[in-house]
This record gives sequence, C-alpha cells and structure tokens, in this order.
Amino acid sequence: MSEYLDNATRRKEAIKQIIHLLHEGRTVEELQAEYGHLIANASAQDIAAAEREVIAEGLPVTEVQRLCDLHVAVFQAGLEAEPTPENKPGHPLFTFRTENELIERTLEAVEGFVLQFAGGDHEILPTLRENAKNLDLIICHYDKKENMIFPVLEKYGFEGPSKVMWGVDNEIRDALRKFTALLESENPLGVAVESSFNELSRKARDMVYKEEKVLIPESLARFTQADWQQMADEIAGVAAKPSEASMDAYRGDPGAQIPLKTGALTPGQIDLLLTNLPVDVTFVDENDQVRYFTQGKERIFTRTAAIIGRDVHNCHPPQSVHVVHKILDEFKAGTKDQAEFWLQSGEAFIHIRYFALRDDAGVYKGVIEVSQNVTGIRALEGEKRLLDW
Repeated sequence: MSEYLDNATRRKEAIKQIIHLLHEGRTVEELQAEYGHLIANASAQDIAAAEREVIAEGLPVTEVQRLCDLHVAVFQAGLEAEPTPENKPGHPLFTFRTENELIERTLEAVEGFVLQFAGGDHEILPTLRENAKNLDLIICHYDKKENMIFPVLEKYGFEGPSKVMWGVDNEIRDALRKFTALLESENPLGVAVESSFNELSRKARDMVYKEEKVLIPESLARFTQADWQQMADEIAGVAAKPSEASMDAYRGDPGAQIPLKTGALTPGQIDLLLTNLPVDVTFVDENDQVRYFTQGKERIFTRTAAIIGRDVHNCHPPQSVHVVHKILDEFKAGTKDQAEFWLQSGEAFIHIRYFALRDDAGVYKGVIEVSQNVTGIRALEGEKRLLDW
C-alpha cells in the first residue's frame, strides 16, 4: 500500500511539474520523453488533482485553461487506457454522451460542405449556412454541462478543473460565433471559411475528448443517486419542488399568509407572482450564495436547481468573474446600488440589471439580478390606449 501511495504521489508531482514546464514554454514532445515513464498510468483523477493544486498554489485558472490542450496531449496515452463508463438509456450521461456523438457527426457533415465551398463550389454556400445552424447543439450542450454538472462537482471539491473547462467552452462559443458571422457575410472567402471552421472543429472535438475522459469519470465517481435524479429531472423539464424543510412551516395550513410590508400572501401566491413576471429574477444572499431564481415560461439564461446554494462567483466563467467580484465589492461597500448591461443575443436584445438589497438599517442583504428581453419594448412607437383583443 505504501508503495502504491508513493507512486501516486510521485505521479501527481510529475503532472504538476509538467503543467509548470508547459507554462514556461517546454514542448509536448520534450515532456513526454522526459516524464513519460512517470505518467504512463496517469488517470483523469490524477490530472484533475494536479490541476487543483497548481491553481491553489497560484497559477491562474486562465493560464491552466490556456495549457489545457497541451497537457491533455501529454497525458493522452494514459487517458486512452481508462475504461469507458457504462452507458445506459435513461441515465443523464446517456443523453450527455449522445450529444457528444451528435456534435462530432454534425462537425463531420459541416466539414464536407466547408471543403466543397473552399474548393470553389460557391453554389453550396446556402446549404453550408443551413447546416451550420445545427452547430447550435454545442451551445446547448455546454449550457447543460455548466449548469447541471459543474455545480454538483463543486460541492465535492472539483472546482478548479471545471473553471478551466468553462473557460475553454467560452473560447469554443467565440469560435462558433466567428464562424457563423463569416458564413453570413457577403461573399466569404473559401480559405477564410475553412480556416475558421478548422479552429472551431479542433477545439470542439478536443472538448468532446476531455468530457469523455475527464468530466464523465469524475462525475461518475462523485455524483450520488440523488444528484443524477436531479439532473434527469432538469433534462426532462420537471420543475424543482420545494424542500421538505421549507414546507414544514406551512404543511399544517396551506393557506397561511406571510405578512409583508404592503399586504400578505400565501407561499403559493408568491410563487405564482414571481413565476409570471415578464423578467428573469435571481436572488443571491449576503454570503454570495444563490438562494432563488424564477422559473418563467421563457427563460433568458439557463438556471437549474443545482445552483441553489452555489457560490455566485462559480456561476460565471473565468473571463467574466472579475466583473462579479467588482459589482459585489461595490455593493457591499455601499458605494454603488445598481449595475446594468445590455447585449444582443441572436435577434433578442437583452437588458440585465443588478440591484443591491439593504434592510431598513442600510445593511447589505444580497443582490437581485433582473434580466429582460426588451426587443419588443425598443420597437414601440406612438401610443396605444385601446384594448385590441
């Protein structure tokens, strides 16, 4: 046993050393030759543990993210030797892995049209544009991963590697946006289309590999049956139910009203009111933990039950988490009470606002995020004073 532990420790230290050497500019080939004998049996768990430690020791998440492709290449032989997890229909991972297969098949299909277009067949452009729309599956898949899998893994200490992966997801999203924008431009150059697609395809295929060899095994090792059930319910669109503890106070009298400053409402009325607001609302408490989000009919941003209790900083990728830090720091210091952003998301124009919440004594009690699709509002003109339905 002591020999096994010693080997595992040496392997982890070798992996950490490799990550640092990659950071310093050493090549994959050099490191495979120098450390190959030490990392031959490296597992996904070994790599994830080493990533966590180098991040804790001060190497920025964004730097580990930048090196992600390289260090997976170094460890690929060991990862290939890992057994494929069992795959049963009905299990959330069956859906997740099926999506990865669809991503790869879709990339293959689009690649065929890209090569035709790059070869001079410009008549194929409308077909290429139409088929490229299927790549939106990548975005949906990453939303699911980041909102259903990452929050649960964080509960069990798997935090650094998920942040790294989220950062790479955003790089792939950006590559997809650039490819789509290029296709929609007037008379795109074939060589530019091929180059843009090749970058997107490489990154997306590498992510499929990382999910299959790192994320899925780590999830299988950590998720409980209750975690899988929650994920299955989210995928099936089953609304999250109130916890037993939260319902205890009202079980004796379902019609019990909660006194508010300007009236009183039952829990059911409050839920109806919030659910039917024409905006998305998320509440984060004074300890930076997500406590509530509305479940409207048309959500703007993905929210799942797995984020309840999650540190709000972990709800954002490495590229934007510094903005969250700044907003919360200013709100807590009392120097700011509101922050707002707006962005174009496809055909929708989204307005996002953050409001600091303070009690009557001015003590900070949290923040609410309010997001709204204001496309229709921006288009309003003149007046409407009569009912027309």
